[in-house]
Amino acid sequence: MFQRAIRHADGDLIEVGGARVRLTVSRRARRVSLRVDRAKGEVLAIAPSLRRLGEAAAFAHERRAWIAERALSLKPPVRLAPGLAITLFGAPCRLGRAPGRASLDGETWERGARLAMTADEAAYARAVVQIVKREARVWFAPRLARHCATLGEPVPKFSVVDARTRWGSCTPGHSPRPASIRLSWRLALAPPSVADYVVAHECAHLLQPNHGPKFWAEVRRLIGDERPHRAWLRAHGSELHGFGA
Repeated sequence: MFQRAIRHADGDLIEVGGARVRLTVSRRARRVSLRVDRAKGEVLAIAPSLRRLGEAAAFAHERRAWIAERALSLKPPVRLAPGLAITLFGAPCRLGRAPGRASLDGETWERGARLAMTADEAAYARAVVQIVKREARVWFAPRLARHCATLGEPVPKFSVVDARTRWGSCTPGHSPRPASIRLSWRLALAPPSVADYVVAHECAHLLQPNHGPKFWAEVRRLIGDERPHRAWLRAHGSELHGFGA
């Protein structure tokens, strides 16, 4: 008897060995793959096009043991909700909400943003992320300037982004395209020395667009031994990725 093929849509959830897997289309993907999205607390089956989502679903079922193992380590995402205690570049603070306002409240300081009176939980979380991004730009700027001065490089354009898999990225300048650096806003939740390591890491890529010995020599010239900071990110990075808007 002929059985109609299952048609999948971008964003569909399927169950694989007791774990939920989200089917996702990524135009940047070159092949079908699996990835853990710790910010959302789920496994993604990624396809480069809509017509290959069925292939991604089949691949997920083939890798059910891998998925089951990763699913055990997944934690529900941390909601950016009023009352949540976080640290902002090492300074303890708490998320606050008042009519028409979202805020980060420290012991001796406060940062806020306007919020629509009818804003829901998602809108509140987005407002908090915008506050953190604004503070992160202020914190990152002088450190970028200092590291670039040490390297003898002009300070590139930089942005604070909602990166899901990377802490930062660098595009070295090539005429006529200027250099640029992108840094994750979640670094604001890490110890300052760790966040500064990532800034130095991306600045070193302005001279060395690889991870060879010369690259690591530049990193050490900027911040010394990088190994404790890398170890911290390996141990705690998934916790930071658990914070989401």
